[in-house]
Amino acid sequence: MNDTIIALATPVGVGAIGVIRLSGPDSLVLIDHCFSKDLSSHEGNTLHYGKIYRGSGKQREVLDEVVVSLFRSPHSYTGEDVVEISCHGSPFILQTVLENFIDLGARLAKAGEFTQRAFLNGKLDLVQAEAVADLISAESEVSRTMAIRQMRGGFSMQIKNLRQQLIDFASLIELELDFGEEDVEFADRKKLLDLVNEIKGLIDGLKSGFSMGNVLKKGVTTVIIGKPNAGKSTILNALLKEDRAIVSDVEGTTRDTIEETLNVNGVQFRFVDTAGIRSHAGSIEKEGILRTFEKIRSADLVFYIFDVNLITENELKSLLSELEPKPGSIIPVANKLDLFKDTLEVKFPDIENLIGVSGKTGDIGSLMSFLEERSAALNRENTTLVNNARHYEALRLSSDALQEVIYGLDKGLSGDLLALDIRKALYHLGEITGEVSSEDLLANIFSRFCIGK
Repeated sequence: MNDTIIALATPVGVGAIGVIRLSGPDSLVLIDHCFSKDLSSHEGNTLHYGKIYRGSGKQREVLDEVVVSLFRSPHSYTGEDVVEISCHGSPFILQTVLENFIDLGARLAKAGEFTQRAFLNGKLDLVQAEAVADLISAESEVSRTMAIRQMRGGFSMQIKNLRQQLIDFASLIELELDFGEEDVEFADRKKLLDLVNEIKGLIDGLKSGFSMGNVLKKGVTTVIIGKPNAGKSTILNALLKEDRAIVSDVEGTTRDTIEETLNVNGVQFRFVDTAGIRSHAGSIEKEGILRTFEKIRSADLVFYIFDVNLITENELKSLLSELEPKPGSIIPVANKLDLFKDTLEVKFPDIENLIGVSGKTGDIGSLMSFLEERSAALNRENTTLVNNARHYEALRLSSDALQEVIYGLDKGLSGDLLALDIRKALYHLGEITGEVSSEDLLANIFSRFCIGK
């Protein structure tokens, strides 16, 4: 925290501009060594056009014409003096500027070090800092919205409020311990029980949303399965509106999984086209089928594609019963409707969630309608959802500790034992926002960021 760090803040490669970021106590001193203007007397939140030099003294030469953004402590992203240099996007120029500042005494930043300094300087809490990484990697409108909400502190405020309520009661329990010989109770046990039950309910509600939050963040894993030549690859191509998967009359064409994404109303669906499921297959194809079943067990949605002309309702029920998807995730899709002379309601009266399509003619309107309805439902759920495994684990441990407090109150345990479990709950809630943290935890979190952020 006492040195000045530097990094390229834009992607590596040729571009119109490249931005180099400096942060630390010597940022202004270093920029004044190699910029055509003296910035030490200028106010923060200002832009300055000029020349950037390399070398020093009479050997100094113009390297580029740049725009320098100046931010003064504490009104900057990191809370320190920050300088951002917008150069032309030549990799040579950017590398030379970096090397020049390193020669002057700056240190190359580690992954996520700018955001880590923002956290350590109180500009962000740990939830907000992690949301920065989520925003950078967001691939859909929904994941972007979730990251923005986290950055604005909605989830953090909920956790801090819950923690403060516990602290208020915990302080009364701790006070009782100071007067242990006098056998007094400052904390109303009935009110404490009501509070703990309420807080545990709120924590469990946040915890239960993890599965949904994870889906919205990473996308809906949608596996396409069925027998060979059922039309799986044709339907995937129709959904993507491109020839992504090989289509052939020869059975066993798809021997490994093919993965592609489709954005539907801001929700990312991650489609996985799999090897056709059949009993008589070669060794390579069998490996593909094994991978298919692995994908089925982990999928959020499973589209079972079948030839509507070659199967009875009982056969379909039997085939669906052999799968092991998540509850409610299997969607039967009747393909080749262009050759079907009957109606789905008559042939399959007892099959739920049945969708009819024709991959060959591109008639997949009903399938797209299903995806639109599913994305609309997910968008409605997009409130305060936990989408971070670290947060989920901390909530789980906090809930377990509060359950012990409830047990202790029910059994009339002493204040010192109650205080121990309340401290555990407070500790795990504090881990979420970073009010309780360790060097190892911070190193693990910020190492996942890109360099320059």
